[in-house]
Amino acid sequence: MESMVRAAGLRGLPGLVDSLGGDGVALLGRFGVTCAAVESEDAVIPAVAAGMLLEVAAAELACPDLGLRLAGLQNASVLGPLALAIENAATFGEALETTRRYLFVHSPAMTVAQILDPSGRPGVVGLLYRGTDAEPLPPQVVDVGLGLFHRIIVLLHGGPYGLRSVHLPHPALAPVEAYTRFFGAEVRFGRPDAVLRVPGGLATMPVPGGNQMLRDIAVEYLTSHFPAPGERVADRVRMLLTQGLGSSPAEVGATAKLLRTHPRTLQRRLAAEGTTFEAILDDVRRVAAHRLITQTDLPFTQVTAMVGMAEQSALSRAVRRWYGVTPRALRSTAAVPPR
Repeated sequence: MESMVRAAGLRGLPGLVDSLGGDGVALLGRFGVTCAAVESEDAVIPAVAAGMLLEVAAAELACPDLGLRLAGLQNASVLGPLALAIENAATFGEALETTRRYLFVHSPAMTVAQILDPSGRPGVVGLLYRGTDAEPLPPQVVDVGLGLFHRIIVLLHGGPYGLRSVHLPHPALAPVEAYTRFFGAEVRFGRPDAVLRVPGGLATMPVPGGNQMLRDIAVEYLTSHFPAPGERVADRVRMLLTQGLGSSPAEVGATAKLLRTHPRTLQRRLAAEGTTFEAILDDVRRVAAHRLITQTDLPFTQVTAMVGMAEQSALSRAVRRWYGVTPRALRSTAAVPPR
């Protein structure tokens, strides 16, 4: 399947092209991209097309530092819903982990990670930016990607954050001074990976102005609306039912709405994975009921409500079907493990 990237990753490019004497709208159009898509929060385009567009623009406009210039015009907002989670992290380490986990929402073709310092200096770590495919990222994509990575850290920190040096996997595309001016640090070329070498203590530093409630909302939205590559639909349905059991409607229509799909489409996808919505709901209720019955002394009427059943008799029938005993007998023995 072709890797896609949010068109917002090109935000600022049409105006930049115009300022360099080109026609930004026409350039985007040659690659099937519109300005409306670039300004949209939802539009996606092929990652290959985005990379070619940047390379062609840099060549035709004789602007080898195009990627750096574009990064300088952007901020975390180009990452869409991921930006809210990053900007409201408690620490820079949490922001990095959130980016690592959810960068696929922006593009599954890219990844970031913290690594050991490639230069082996104590007290220094590397922040790695690379593609997920076997083919290396185009140089302009590396420049805009690592440049944006750096710029987001600067904006979160409120200024310089102690960047030691920068590693880039390609030769210098523009005069070295353009790179050192942008990053404010030494830049080394022809290295194995694109890396920001930063102080080891950066991860523990707080992000000024972070709001835990906003971050939790953002992370919950990312988790429920964007499946990680390779994640099964059944796993997402199970997660949503577990989170909402007893407080949200345990119905296929309500769950499908959270997943932004039609109920019949959801059922077809679950069937393709060898299960059904009803089977997943039954198992989620079974696990929750076993825990509430055997590990708490809550009244059975309350247990009934907490597993999303309307009547205690329905709980009794379900427990007998699951375990062959009544809820009272199950509690008295507290010895029947979940299957």
